[in-house]
Amino acid sequence: MEEISWGEFEKVELRVGTIQSVEDFPEARKPAYKLKIDFGELGIKKSSAQITDLYTKDDLVGKQVIAVMNFPAKQVGPFISEVLTTGLYREDGTVALVVPDKNVPNGAKLA
Repeated sequence: MEEISWGEFEKVELRVGTIQSVEDFPEARKPAYKLKIDFGELGIKKSSAQITDLYTKDDLVGKQVIAVMNFPAKQVGPFISEVLTTGLYREDGTVALVVPDKNVPNGAKLA
């Protein structure tokens, strides 16, 4: 594993947002959802997330997630993903979301 400096880590904008809406994303190569996430003063951002194995659309609306805010937007098929919603791969290859264990203000930065 390559080490990075504290200064490099501080450049990564990991912020909390609340999922406002979830849509199916049938054009994606792998099963995915299109998410709209509210980051408070930072606005509502779109994200594509391959999390259909563990989460239904109803599970996700209102859930707080952690996303990388300062990657460049990425074209995913016909969709522009503005933030990277973070998750962890499980042994079976499914992705579990990285979430705060208590509610925090939308837009809060990972400390």
